[in-house]
Amino acid sequence: MSEAGWKDHDEAGSGWALALLVRIATAFGRGPARLAMRVTAFYFVLASRQARRTANDFLGRIGQRTGFWAAYRQVLRFAQVSLDSLFFLRGKLGYFDVTRDGKEYLARLLDQETGAVLLGAHLGSFYAMRAASQDEAMPIYPLVYLKHAKKFNDALRSLDPESHTQLIEMDDKDIGFVLKVRELAAEGGLIAILADRAAAGGKNASVDFLGAPAQFPVGPYILAASLRCPVYFVCGIYRDPNRYELHCEPFADRIVLPRKTRQEALQKYAQQYADVVARYAREAPDNWFNFYDFWTNEDRAD
Repeated sequence: MSEAGWKDHDEAGSGWALALLVRIATAFGRGPARLAMRVTAFYFVLASRQARRTANDFLGRIGQRTGFWAAYRQVLRFAQVSLDSLFFLRGKLGYFDVTRDGKEYLARLLDQETGAVLLGAHLGSFYAMRAASQDEAMPIYPLVYLKHAKKFNDALRSLDPESHTQLIEMDDKDIGFVLKVRELAAEGGLIAILADRAAAGGKNASVDFLGAPAQFPVGPYILAASLRCPVYFVCGIYRDPNRYELHCEPFADRIVLPRKTRQEALQKYAQQYADVVARYAREAPDNWFNFYDFWTNEDRAD
């Protein structure tokens, strides 16, 4: 999958595949489902040259061992975290040992009855942050580029009608979407955005990431500026077999985009974000889940 085309990929999976995954996990529990994931991940890595190449590309950039089994471990972690996301989204937290670094920031938001923007990445489990938001009784609204977000929401509601997690399809060209997000933030909601994938034809910035130029979107900062609320970086690092380390750290008190230096400000925020993501990616390399040509330079050996 090219960098330009990642958004056309149905990340939630087809309707039948999603329903099957949900039913297996529900009927047999996390353990049997994880065993099935091992077989699925092995077959995927065996069949997908691109998955092997892109996983090894990232690992090589940070000085990690590369090869088939290294790529397999990367894909397996992605499969395991994807499975766990179903449990997090349904509020089934008993399966996991969850630690929290920076939970005082969420507690402060709750005391002040203030919403916030949470910037995440395809690094570990973004949805594990639901554990923190549930503890603090704060609603979280992940914004996603998904054609099938409705299918995902419907599947979750069929299993847990009381779930307060709502995936919202992101469409920054729709004024109704912007107004809805602004209302949710004003009510104290946490607006969660994965900000590491550039969109074809979208507004992006080229910044340094792990020693090479890469495209990052600037849309999240434009949206955050319009919301006028605090911004935090968050991630949920997975440690096998059932531990998640939740991290929350301040990114900006507010995103400010002066009219005369708007592009420079967007570039600065994108670079700041890339630096934070790089730090966590080095600390937990098997939690990096971008399996496409992430960097802009294309002169790499396969």
